[in-house]
Order: sequence, then C-alpha cells, then structure tokens
Amino acid sequence: GTVAAWLTVLSPFLFNCHPLSVILIPHGMCHAVLHSRNVCLICFPDGCRDLIPCEDSGTLCIQACSPSFHGEKSFVCKDRTWRMFTDACTNLDVQSLFQVVRSSTLTAQSNCQADFSCIVPEILSSPAIPGNIADIVELLQKISLMLLEDVNRGKMQSFSKIANHILNSSVISNWAFVKDKNASSTLLDSVNLFAGKLLLRNGSENIQERFISTKGFSIHQNASGKSFDFSMELNQTNTVSGHVVIPEEELQKLPKTSKAISIAFPTLGAIMEASHLDPVSVNGMVLSVSLPEELQHILLTFEKVNKLENVGAQCVGWHSTERRWDHKACKMKSNNISSVVCMCKHRRRTFRSFSILMSPTLLRNAVLDYITCVGLGLSIFSLILCLVIETTVWHHVTRTEITYMRHFCLVNIAMSLLIADILFIVAAVVHNAALNYRLCVAATFFLHLFYLALFFWMFTLGLLILYGLLLVFFKITRSVFIVTAFLIGYGCPLVIAVLTVIITEPKNGYLRSGACWLNWYETKALLAFAVPALSIVAVNLAVVVVVVVKTPRPSIGESCKSHDLSNMIRISKNVALLTPLLGLTWGFGLATVVDSHSLAFHVTFALLNAFQVNSVSLSIG
Repeated sequence: GTVAAWLTVLSPFLFNCHPLSVILIPHGMCHAVLHSRNVCLICFPDGCRDLIPCEDSGTLCIQACSPSFHGEKSFVCKDRTWRMFTDACTNLDVQSLFQVVRSSTLTAQSNCQADFSCIVPEILSSPAIPGNIADIVELLQKISLMLLEDVNRGKMQSFSKIANHILNSSVISNWAFVKDKNASSTLLDSVNLFAGKLLLRNGSENIQERFISTKGFSIHQNASGKSFDFSMELNQTNTVSGHVVIPEEELQKLPKTSKAISIAFPTLGAIMEASHLDPVSVNGMVLSVSLPEELQHILLTFEKVNKLENVGAQCVGWHSTERRWDHKACKMKSNNISSVVCMCKHRRRTFRSFSILMSPTLLRNAVLDYITCVGLGLSIFSLILCLVIETTVWHHVTRTEITYMRHFCLVNIAMSLLIADILFIVAAVVHNAALNYRLCVAATFFLHLFYLALFFWMFTLGLLILYGLLLVFFKITRSVFIVTAFLIGYGCPLVIAVLTVIITEPKNGYLRSGACWLNWYETKALLAFAVPALSIVAVNLAVVVVVVVKTPRPSIGESCKSHDLSNMIRISKNVALLTPLLGLTWGFGLATVVDSHSLAFHVTFALLNAFQVNSVSLSIG
C-alpha cells in the first residue's frame, strides 16, 4: 500500500517504469529520477546529478525545478558528465494568461483593454528561460488560432512585444533546451497567421520591435511595384537588412485592391539552428510575406550576416508543413560577397517565409558531383554486366557445394549493391524535386535496407569461409544454407531498418535535414547503419586472419579436402578484397560526419563509394 501511494504521488516523474523496478529512498518528497536500463532510481534531495554517478552514456536524469518554478529539467549522461538536455522550468501559467486575453477581447474589461496589453508586463518581467519560451510560444499559438478577429494595431503591438521577448539575441542559446524542437517553427507560423490578418490604417502599417518588424501596404493593379525595406539589430554590435519587392507584373494579376504584409526576423534563423542542430546556417534575416493568392512570385534581397569569401549561399523557403528549408522554393538571381537576390514562390499553405543558407559544413563541389554521377553510372552498368555473366556461366561454376554457396553469396552482394545504387539515385531525385516527405522516408528506408543487406551478405560469405575451414566433418545442405543465408542477408537488415523507423520517425528524427538519408545530429539514427556495417567489416577482417593462420598447417582431416581448401583460399581472397574496400568506403563516410569541413574526406569517400563495384566485379570474375 505504501509503495502504491508513493508511485501515485511520483507518477509524473516515473515515465513507464514498472513498479517492481522502482527503488524508493524514504526521505520525503523525491526531487529527481534516474531512468536507465528499465530501472528508475528516485533520489533526494539535491538531484541525480549530485547523487548518482554518470557512467552509462545516454542515461537520462530528470530533476525537479527550484521551488519558485514548476516543471522539470532533464540531463543526459555524455562522456561521464551530466549535460543539460531539456529545461521545462517555468513560472508562467499559459492557461490563465490566455483566459485573461480571451476575456479582455470578448468583453473589453476595464482592467484589460481589448488589445490584451495587460498581460504584456507580466510576460516581459519573466525570465526568457527555456520553459518560459515554450509557454510563450504556446500562448502566441493559442492567440493566433482563436483571436484572429479584428487584428488592429494595438493587438499586433502586444503580440509583437511578447514575441520580441523570446526572439532577443541574448536568449538564442536557451532555445536549444526547449523540449519541443519544433517550437521555433510554431512561433513562425503563429506570427505569420496573426500578422496576415492585420487591419491597415490609411493603407499602410508599420509596427517595429528590436527583433521583429511588421509592415503592410495596400496594393492594386495600377501600382508600379511595392517594396518593404528592413534594417534591424542582429545583436548589440551588428545590424542586418532585407528587402522585399512585389514585381509590377505580379500586381497586374490582382482583381481588386488587396493588402500585402511582410514580417522580418533578424534572429529567428539562428534560433532555428539552435533548436534543430542543423549542419546548415541561416546567413540572413528571415523574411515572411502574406499576399493574396493571385500573387505567386516575389523578389527578395538578403544582406549576408557572414560575409566571408568562398562561403556559398542558397536561397530557400521554409516548408511550413514539413518544417524544413526547401531550396526548390527559390531561385538565385545574383550573389556577391555582401548580399543575395532571390526570386521565390509564395504559397499560402507551404511557402511564406524565406531566407538564405550558407553551408560551410556541407561542401558543394562540382568535382564531388561529377565523381558520384560517373561512378554510379559505371557501377550500375558493371553490376548488370556481372549478373548477366553470372547467369550465363552459372551451371559451369557451381558444380560443387562450396562453389555454389560462394557464387550464391556473390550474386546477392552484387544484387544488393545494384538496388542500393538505384535507390541512391531515387533518393537524390526525391530530395532535389522536393517531393512528398513520405517518399523521402520510403526511399531512405529501402536505401538503408539494401546497403545493410550488402554488408550482411558479406558477413554470410565470411561465415562460409569459417564453415569450410573449421567444420571439416560437418555438411550443410543447399536448402539449409539458402534459408540461413536469406535470414542473415535480408532478415537481419529488415529487422534493423524497421526498428530504426519505428523508434525515430514518431519524433521526426528519422531523416537528416537536407537529404533523404538517416539522421545523425538529433537522433543518431545513422548508427543503425554504421554499427552493423563496421562490425561486419571487423568480423570479416578477422576471418581473413584466420585463413592466413589456418591454411599453411592443415590438420589430419583436411587432406581429403584439398580441393575445397583451395576454394576456401579463393573465397578468402574475395572477402579480403571486398571487405576492406567497402569498409574503408563507409569509414570515410563516417569521417565526413565527424570532420565535415575536410574536402579530402569528401573526395575520398566519393571516389571509394562510386567505384566500390569494381571489387564485386573482380570477385565474381
């Protein structure tokens, strides 16, 4: 009964732990929980960071906030040190604040005007810590969804002051610990929606805060073109500018007088980068526009924040439904050391916000693209040729059990690599064409599956060598071998690929930003490929060592198998050729993740990955 009572009180801290795996320290109300390996340790009073040693990487520690705040903080164990993961401590009550706003809007209470300015002082006096940031984003979202009637200057000013509080350059680093990693995207959508309903006084409006600026104009057919100019503070020492132009030919499409609203965010790009830990950096302010549906193209000029030479720029639009930057939304018109001009497509449901990216960690080099395209073409051609030759000579080269098993493995290795090469091209097309997110997930799943199948068939080939060398008196039938080989070669990769999707996709952590491939920066989903692949490389290299040690000294029972032994040596040569090259390829691939600034790593990986098929061709030959 006592345990049940404790578990009821502490249930907010216990997550999904089984009651029998809970250890209670009876010193009053617990303030922290350690969740590791299905075991929950409830600690008191200073929190798990002080009471529990950080030993296992990935262990999560939940600690209550100080008495003046409600919520909790979480810490993750990394390199034997507790590091902040999320901070949900807050001293705001979103529900109460929203009720005040709603009441003032509906009834125009004397103590709070209809512009809900009465709640602004309370919000501005609260610290912009991660928990409060999340609550303010939630409040602004509620306001933008439910209080869109008659958005006048007063309402927009109050809304902007609240948003400005969490857009301040001094709190950018706090966004990294907000529990909802999509909070910055939610904020952008809320501001766009609310500002889009702004009523214009005398045909124009201008509402300026330090880190958010909203401007609006009436537009009509006969106008010669409208423009919005912004020059805003980026931090205490720098300013950044942006320029939005609605071309005259676009205005000719208007059937009646309408309005155009533009919002500028000088710090939102850095906030999104902090929230998502993307390898790309926003290199200018984020500019949003709200236009009539008839207008589909706008011209934007962005001043670069980082004006270093040899740093590429890319015009992008924020895809509001997929929550990512999409380069297909814009085309670059001009680019110099200080600014970029972009022509972008405006879509109400998808593209309303635009900026420029720089990618110092994602090298764009024509040599890499050329190597990859030529290499993949040769790879696919060579693999098809190999499979045709193998089909032609199959009955001549599979006369013994060992040679049959050997060629069976090699054919599946070639087939897996061929399918993976084709899927690599499909994934690139899906990404570059900005097609449906689910198509990108599907392409990544099958790419992951068949690249893993490539390595697991190599592992099967390694096991075949050990069978021929060590299990002298044990015979395996073809049917048993085929079933076992398929379970290892395709069954294991399928289980790993499915589990990776199930675990990471619900959290939007399956795909990496900017490519149809496994995520690395947020969820480390790439480890579901790297760990099995490199483990198989290590195992097969060990098999090669066994062959080297074993073949000079045949034991008594092996003399009658001299023919099979020669086959084993030949197979080991195949594995010795296949394993180091394929393993080295992905070793350099991981190096490009660890040190993505190195052009040498990228070129080496592109060369090895593009031409790795040659080793398969030689083995089949």
